[in-house]
Amino acid sequence: MSQTEKREKSKSTGLRKEWKNNYPLFLMIAPICILTIVLMYLPMSGLLLAFKDYHYNMGIFGSPWSGLDNFRFFFISGKGLQVTLNTIVYNTINTITSQGLAILLAIIISEMTAKRFTRVTQSLVFLPYFISWIIVGTFVYNIFNFETGALNNFLKAIGAQPVNVYSMPGVWKWIIMAFNSWKWAGYNSVIYIAAINNVDPQCIEAADIDGANIWQRIAHITIPEIKPTISIMLLMQVGRILRGDFQMFYQIIGNNGQLFNATDVIDTFVFRSLTTSGDLGMTSAATLYQSVLCFIIITIVNARVRKADEESALF
Repeated sequence: MSQTEKREKSKSTGLRKEWKNNYPLFLMIAPICILTIVLMYLPMSGLLLAFKDYHYNMGIFGSPWSGLDNFRFFFISGKGLQVTLNTIVYNTINTITSQGLAILLAIIISEMTAKRFTRVTQSLVFLPYFISWIIVGTFVYNIFNFETGALNNFLKAIGAQPVNVYSMPGVWKWIIMAFNSWKWAGYNSVIYIAAINNVDPQCIEAADIDGANIWQRIAHITIPEIKPTISIMLLMQVGRILRGDFQMFYQIIGNNGQLFNATDVIDTFVFRSLTTSGDLGMTSAATLYQSVLCFIIITIVNARVRKADEESALF
């Protein structure tokens, strides 16, 4: 028997042995694998549209190939680079602010001693997560509307001139950041609270005995202990750095053309292109470009994190 045949036989025997020993585990994970293939991988065949000159009467597989023309059109339209830059800037700012506030909230809530007050505070900061972006968009409109908004009513009441915020693209970066942090900080803080609760209480008791104050305890015990959780949360956010929160941008900005240059991200650009031009090839090209860049970025960042601290890496 040749060496190749021996290796094949050994591999086959190993698989049978693995199945025999762990078949309940294989049966348990089978539905998840099937659902993943059906819901996550089969729809990826639609990515072929990015390389096709799509005609409705011919279907995806019958339409002629167009090479990279759809990608070329995305960038020569003058919008590709701009919406990419907007997406990265907004997601970077939103990640830093929402995660930073979440860590701060988690530390504050963990340091509270009155249990009833802790529960009430935690519920209040978690509440915005359940408010839909449609309602948040209504809040924003009622605050910043030029004629009847709360901001201009206040300015008029103190004798100041009203401002048209919807014609000031520069301020929307900060408005979106504020509402994004308000909505997500409480939700994300739950994960950090769970991480803080797993900190060894003996370390905290030892620090108290040694005379450490609250700031020293947070700086030298709490934050170092939750560092792997912070790294994983940031890596997961980095993996989505080219995916804007479509609902947030669409419900807050809507179809206000004055703000597109400052607030348009890839997701809103793709949606608007699809609804106005119906160009499925170009929108598929933009989506594929977005996914590939996300994969490259998360791989590079994860490799750097793994090099610095293997336990903090995502994979």
